[in-house]
Amino acid sequence: MDKFNIAIDGPAGAGKSTIARLVANTLGFVYVDTGAMYRAVTWNALQSGLSLDHPAEIIAATEQMEIRLAPGENGQQVFVNGRDVTVDIRSAEVTNNVSQIAAIAEVRRNLTVKQKQLAVDKGVVMDGRDIGSHVLPNAELKVFLTASVRVRAERRYKEIQDDRTDVTLEQLEAEIAARDRMDESREIAPLIQAPDAVLLDTTGMPIPQVVERILELCRTEVGGGK
Repeated sequence: MDKFNIAIDGPAGAGKSTIARLVANTLGFVYVDTGAMYRAVTWNALQSGLSLDHPAEIIAATEQMEIRLAPGENGQQVFVNGRDVTVDIRSAEVTNNVSQIAAIAEVRRNLTVKQKQLAVDKGVVMDGRDIGSHVLPNAELKVFLTASVRVRAERRYKEIQDDRTDVTLEQLEAEIAARDRMDESREIAPLIQAPDAVLLDTTGMPIPQVVERILELCRTEVGGGK
């Protein structure tokens, strides 16, 4: 089977990372979580005590840091300057600030270059918010995953119950809606559905069904898949 690239985009809580990883595992492709890269930049800025209101500091730090993605037993591992930050980048503080960091044009340009390089040899499943529209505009298959804000909040609530006992479902729903607005309204590479992307509303779909639908698209639209 010839290798090809798959771009999976969508808002927070749509299931992109889980579904992209499962699709990649089934096809024997490489999974790239671009959202983790932006989280890594955010975590690094917060750990370094940088002001998020001073983009120049964030840009300089991004240019100097090393981000490495590696497959792990429970998904993709993320390393910043050799340190495993896989768990750290999922904190509430990082989550609530990552959209602000992702809106910085030079940060996006820096990470986009890295992301494009990862997909040069094909055989990549990459998820994020601007993959099909900006990072991999020539991807052989593009999918835009979405779901209602309520359902996305419920999914995220189940994921973080052990770590954020102080947050309510309603607060989480408001946070996700606010992040949607920030991602959709940023000037550089906003969250949009690429014109040639297939829209999948996962509101009432279990994960295995979504994965199978994407594998079916690989077979029908690209001629690949299992």
